[in-house]
Amino acid sequence: MTQRRNTVLYIAASLDGYIATREDSLEWLFKVEGEGDNGYTEFYETVDTILMGKRTYDWIIQEMEEFPYKNKECYVFSRSSYEDTENVKFIHEDIKSFVNKLKNKDGNNIWVVGGGELLHSFIQENLVDEFIITLAPTIIGNGIPLFKEGNYQLELSLKGIKRFNQFVALSYVKKESSAR
Repeated sequence: MTQRRNTVLYIAASLDGYIATREDSLEWLFKVEGEGDNGYTEFYETVDTILMGKRTYDWIIQEMEEFPYKNKECYVFSRSSYEDTENVKFIHEDIKSFVNKLKNKDGNNIWVVGGGELLHSFIQENLVDEFIITLAPTIIGNGIPLFKEGNYQLELSLKGIKRFNQFVALSYVKKESSAR
């Protein structure tokens, strides 16, 4: 029997709950003194599939010299049709059915990279099994919220806490999946 794969949100946020400024800047994040890569490599080795929204994909293409997820299956959710590239497949089908198909395939964890709109859809559909949120000791006052306001409620259990110098990574699992 195949074991279902987990979808994991792995993301950094400001102390006041923002993932980027209104202008999509992450400068505030890069100013914080971390430790090594703040656990990124260890986490990255646990995933083989990456999911992100189109706005996050556009930011990566604009801001990074090289596409960072070349060795992983990478899907970009978009409301519009785009032609697949050598690095990503664009998805414009129902999120819940697509993700459930992925979760039922053999493989490692599935990383929900972001952004806010996609995460909101995942939370509303109860598709995130684990939340790993790294808090930066920075208050930016406004921007793109980690969690959008909505008509949902999730009960989580603390799985672990890791400190990376000034960053704190909090790991939570859904209560019903914590026994896995």
